[in-house]
Amino acid sequence: MLSLSKGALYYEPTKMSDYNVELMELIDKQYMKTPFYGSRKMVIYLSVLGYIVNRKRVQRLMRFMNIQAIYPQKNLSKSSPENKIYPYLLMGQEVDRPNQVWSIDITYIPLRHGFMYLTAIIDWYSRYVLSWKVSNSLDTRFCIEALNEALGKGCPYIFNSDQGSQFTSKEFTEVLKSKEIKISMDGRGRVFDNIFIERLWRTVKYEEVYLKGYETVNDVKTGLNSYFPFYNNERYHQSLGYITPDEAHYGTKN
Repeated sequence: MLSLSKGALYYEPTKMSDYNVELMELIDKQYMKTPFYGSRKMVIYLSVLGYIVNRKRVQRLMRFMNIQAIYPQKNLSKSSPENKIYPYLLMGQEVDRPNQVWSIDITYIPLRHGFMYLTAIIDWYSRYVLSWKVSNSLDTRFCIEALNEALGKGCPYIFNSDQGSQFTSKEFTEVLKSKEIKISMDGRGRVFDNIFIERLWRTVKYEEVYLKGYETVNDVKTGLNSYFPFYNNERYHQSLGYITPDEAHYGTKN
């Protein structure tokens, strides 16, 4: 009911030193503004703010946060070589109805003394958030939980993700194939192939996460459990002609 995975219920958030947590929050906020910044530019950005850190630390923190710059890079993909990579199916595709294309992604949620991961599934046409889950690790389980919850509300024609190991895993793709859903995956390093969910992360963080400054897992649960219904049912989108995602997805007002 609370969109919290079992892992989040039984385990503490991933621990980090207070200094690293501070660096990660700064990196995350800057990445939302400039997703083309790699570790080199992040080091410069942090140095301007008075934080003297080496590139290896910034690279390690960015890996923990599951983020990378939008340009193609070598050896930074989180995909597993044994997992099948599917082609990107949405180039030039006109999306004109709900449940035509869904997307999933994972983002980092800062806490006072650690961090969690958030995954969500969004409908491309309506921007409706079909499900979300949080976890203290980048495992596949909480992504499958989000997928199964979303499938309880409908079934897309195409399901798009990046090439992360969570989404290329046999366990995840088998759920999609069992529903005869076409699988699409972003090109390596091409974050804007999944642009709608990238915009969702920016919205969630600037309208909720950064404003609230979560301290505990319970804060994450309470905050997001309140925010996503607001986002779906009350937040008007200019790109939707100033209606809510709920109205665009279901065609009626709540």
